[in-house]
Order: sequence, then C-alpha cells, then structure tokens
Amino acid sequence: MAFDLKNKLVVAVSSRALFDLETENKVFEEKGLDEYYKYQLENENKELDKGTGFRLIENLLKINNYFSKDERQVEVIVLSKNNAATSLRITNAINRYNLEIVRSGWTSGSNISAYLDAFKVDLFLSADDDDVVNALQNGVAAAKILPSHKDVHNSLGDQVRIAFDGDAVLFSEESELIYKRDGLEAFIEHEKNNANNPMEKGPFAKLLLTIASIQEKFKDKKSPIRTALITARSAPAHERVIHTLNAWGVRIDEAFFLGGSEKYEILKAFGADIFFDDQDVHLDLSSSVVPSAKVIHKSLEALKK
Repeated sequence: MAFDLKNKLVVAVSSRALFDLETENKVFEEKGLDEYYKYQLENENKELDKGTGFRLIENLLKINNYFSKDERQVEVIVLSKNNAATSLRITNAINRYNLEIVRSGWTSGSNISAYLDAFKVDLFLSADDDDVVNALQNGVAAAKILPSHKDVHNSLGDQVRIAFDGDAVLFSEESELIYKRDGLEAFIEHEKNNANNPMEKGPFAKLLLTIASIQEKFKDKKSPIRTALITARSAPAHERVIHTLNAWGVRIDEAFFLGGSEKYEILKAFGADIFFDDQDVHLDLSSSVVPSAKVIHKSLEALKK
C-alpha cells in the first residue's frame, strides 16, 4: 500500500533553506550552472553547515518520537532545483545530522511549486523569492528563509516553537492594505467597526489549524509544539484578532499585542525556532536572534514602490 501523506504535517524545504549553501549559490550566480554542478560534484564529501531552516526541521521531526512509525505526524521532503547527480552532497548532510528525511525531489532548475500539491505540502520553505510567490499563489503556506547568524541555528530544546505575525500571515492582507494605503487612524477605525467580524484566513491559517490538530493529541500532557502570535496590533484592534481565532476554533498558546514596538526581544524570549512575518522592518531585527522567514505578498510589495 502506498504511503499516504494526507492527515500529516508535510513540510517541503529547499536545500538552501536547510543547509548553508551561500558559497555554492555565489558560484552559481557568478560562474553559471555548469560550474555550480562541477563544484558540487567535486565537494560531494565536504560537510555542510546548518542553514536557517535546520532548527525548525530538526525539532519538527522530533515530534514523531511520540508516535509509532505508522502514526508519525510530520513528514519532511527536500525539494531542490539541483539535479539528481549533485544531490548526494545534500543526502550526505541529511545522514550526517541524523535527520529522518527519506523523500526528495530534484528538478534541475524547473519550478518547484508545481510539485507541492502532489506531495500534499502544508509548508514550503525556500531561499528563492519566485518559488515562494508561486507557492503562495497556489494556496500553499510558503516563506523565504532569511540569512541568519550561525548562533541561531542550534535548537534550544526539543519543543518546536513557531511564531507568527498576524495580518497578511495568519489573517488576510485586507486590514494591512488599509493601513498601508490610508494610515493608522483609518486602520483602527476599520477594525473597531469590524471587531465582531472574523477576518478571512491568510496564507498560514491552514498551517496553524494543522498544528492545532497535533496539539489536540497532547491534551493531558505537555505538547511538543508551541505557537505564538506576535503582532504590532494593540487595543482596540486586538479584539478582532481574538474574535477571529475563536471563530476558527483554534488555540494559540501565547499572544503579544505590541502596539508597534519591536518584536525581536519577545521572539528571543519565546525562543522561536521560526518566525513568519511579511515586513522587512521586523524581520531585519528578528533574523539576528531567531530563524526568520518572509511571507511575500505581491499586493503589499507593490505598495512599497
């Protein structure tokens, strides 16, 4: 019987998101594809350092230790634009770090997002803007892994800690568009008038619901996964957030309404294994203390120009 990926938390990660391949990417950008392939083959047995996404993947896979082999909850798939001939270096690194990753896809430069639905992917992490945008447009939670210091790549514990921004991440970008177009006062007025109207689901809402379904299996004991909402909203705009989460029937373990103050110190205290946000102003600082990833919205990016 074929292995069924339904009802699992399926995470697809690019090789550049999982391991530090910035030197290799520079070879590709400066010397082209053939030289890149040659470099990978010549360095097949050279060890790779951890990348920004490593800490999250490592801890997500530890969730499976609570379940039998047939009932494991998390599946991780490496999807890469490398070709199969250069894949052994990545496979060697996976084995070196004892990561239980048995599925992979190697597309030789073609669009990775075309395969996300086939693998039933809930979350896609990549270092490539276009791959992230394509995935989001196809309804998959996706984010661009940002470069970070090696100090933040090592797990702080076995519990997975995932932090989300609110607007344009868990919730739709509707309210954030109002803020960017019309200003803070218009945003606050809109949220007050719609306090009891749940927001539409954003690109990471389904991921949060999937995580919540895993948490439900640990009702009477400590869950191996913990979530936090860290948003620039403040009173009274926070009321709509609470009503929305209640309407979805989903729990968030910790929530912080910061009123525009910096997020990075809260993220460091929370010990996030990953933080998802759509704004560079927050990510520039957060990536210095925790692994961080950008959710890229074309509609919001266009307003910056």
